[in-house]
Amino acid sequence: MEQYIIKGGIPLHGDVEIGGAKNAALAILAAANMTNETVYIDNLPDVRDINALLEAMEGIGTRIERVGRHAVKVNGSSVENFIVESESMKKIRASYYLLGALLGKYKKAQVPLPGGCNIGSRPIDQHLKGFKAMGARTKVEHGFVIAEAETLHGAHIFLDMVSVGATINIMMAAVMAEGSTTIENAAKEPHVVDVANFLNSMGASIKGAGTDVIRIKGVRALHRTEYSIIPDQIEAGTFMFAAAVTGGDIVLHNVIPKHLEATSSKLMELGCRIHEYDDAIQVVAPAKLQGTHVKTMPYPGFPTDMQPQMAVSLAIADGTSIVTESIFENRFRYVDELARMGASVKVEGNVAVISGVERFTGARVSAPDLRAGAALVIAGLAAEGITIVDDIYYIERGYENLDQKFQGLGAKIEKVASEKEIQKFRLKVG
Repeated sequence: MEQYIIKGGIPLHGDVEIGGAKNAALAILAAANMTNETVYIDNLPDVRDINALLEAMEGIGTRIERVGRHAVKVNGSSVENFIVESESMKKIRASYYLLGALLGKYKKAQVPLPGGCNIGSRPIDQHLKGFKAMGARTKVEHGFVIAEAETLHGAHIFLDMVSVGATINIMMAAVMAEGSTTIENAAKEPHVVDVANFLNSMGASIKGAGTDVIRIKGVRALHRTEYSIIPDQIEAGTFMFAAAVTGGDIVLHNVIPKHLEATSSKLMELGCRIHEYDDAIQVVAPAKLQGTHVKTMPYPGFPTDMQPQMAVSLAIADGTSIVTESIFENRFRYVDELARMGASVKVEGNVAVISGVERFTGARVSAPDLRAGAALVIAGLAAEGITIVDDIYYIERGYENLDQKFQGLGAKIEKVASEKEIQKFRLKVG
């Protein structure tokens, strides 16, 4: 089992390139099945979740051609199996995007119930509500979600809660439905907009993406396109907080500063200086971070996927801070691991009260999920001594070459797979 081993206490300096947005890429790859023509997609992150989805798509007959590490050609004309059975699909949340894509094009789909990180209840009832409104029959049997329809028709759908997944899935199903569909209380996240832009580039008619009302006019068919995925705002935010906790100075390239406004705002409250450029952003950390309060909210609020990284920063900031998690109920599972490193955090329900300590100390910790795992890595980068992060499988679901990117910023971090390699690293760093 692989681990990250880190010698902390080194301020990070330099430039880092941010990859494509995993959450946008997963939905866009699924949507690429909706045309019989070849689709070219680039700025694709090379991470476990993406590779699992590509494997599942090949399993239903999609032709996949890897064009370098970060680009792919997808042709869905040969899809003949609407039952997604890949074992890897049960492990990732975005398996359900194939439901909307296949239902939209072929009017039938059978997909495993989604897996992913155990950060709380993430039901798909809003997805199914939308499909039913468009005329589909849905059921859950033997661990699969099954949806089918003779025809799909436009509908007026009001989501009971803001859901990125449901917004995207309903949008995909609606683009080839008969008539017009309206989604109200739609999610506004950048990757919702990216998926809408991708579908429009294939000939769909979607208006209002990025607002809470999306209007879709069904079309008969979609066509080929070439598309570049937006930068990953969560990967970018993780490096921004890494600059903060290590007292560093990092310039991030291939970002959209507008997508990072909530993160930038909180970093400025911590005392960081932020400099924005057209497609780059610089974070300069102060000598000592200042505590503040934060509440996670749907976009454009502070993202739940940045909450663990924020908490790590607050744990070594002056004063007492409060973090309120309003999206997922199990998002504080990393707190016990952070306590091993000296953090003082008390959790009551969906609220964490954090009393800042002077510093972290290195310890052996386990990544409980994707984002919390990344947060423990940046805690290790700030800590005195050696930190070992186990279960990095979670981290590699969403971060490409995380250790190498941190090495490029001056960090002493390596991926190891044995106690012998751990001892070798300890001897090397002293």
